[in-house]
Amino acid sequence: MNYAEHNKELGETLYKSKKPVVFIKPDSSLLKDGKPLFLPDELGRIDYETELVVRICRVGKSIPLRFAYRYYDAVTVGIDFTARDMQKQLREEGLPWTLCKGFDGAATIGSWVELTDEMKQENMHFHLDINGTTVQEGCSGNMTYSIDELIAYISQFMTLKMGDLLFTGTPPGVGPVSIHDRLTGWLEDRKVLEMKIK
Repeated sequence: MNYAEHNKELGETLYKSKKPVVFIKPDSSLLKDGKPLFLPDELGRIDYETELVVRICRVGKSIPLRFAYRYYDAVTVGIDFTARDMQKQLREEGLPWTLCKGFDGAATIGSWVELTDEMKQENMHFHLDINGTTVQEGCSGNMTYSIDELIAYISQFMTLKMGDLLFTGTPPGVGPVSIHDRLTGWLEDRKVLEMKIK
């Protein structure tokens, strides 16, 4: 819920929440190296949510905002796959999103791009193509909460460790995937992710 326009497309009011919305995916949901996602039959509609993903590079707890930039060293494009029908039901019942966000393969990531401190200050553009057509575009400058703000906030509650991955939220344009779709994720003009749906 880190882009106001995405909140709007899901029927939320166009607002800045008082705090970031945070949830955790298990490591068994991680899918990398271009491996395909096999759609789970029992989960219904599966939506793509394209996001910038940063890699935590040092251990940190209660990280001050002014030092947050020191705690990540690489970025890529990832897809937060979501079982949308299940998520709607869970939300209506006031239950956690773990099952609709944490199934096997639900955290797909591309190849890493090493970041300099200067690059962290720039707006990073990214987009997702499905079968050669751009379906979603985003820019880190449009985030409600910046990467540094997310790191500072989350580290108040849990220790961040080397190798942790932080998905930073999706811009508008989410939608369903189908068998045989080919997904390609781009960071600026660099293709960092390519995978198929099976």
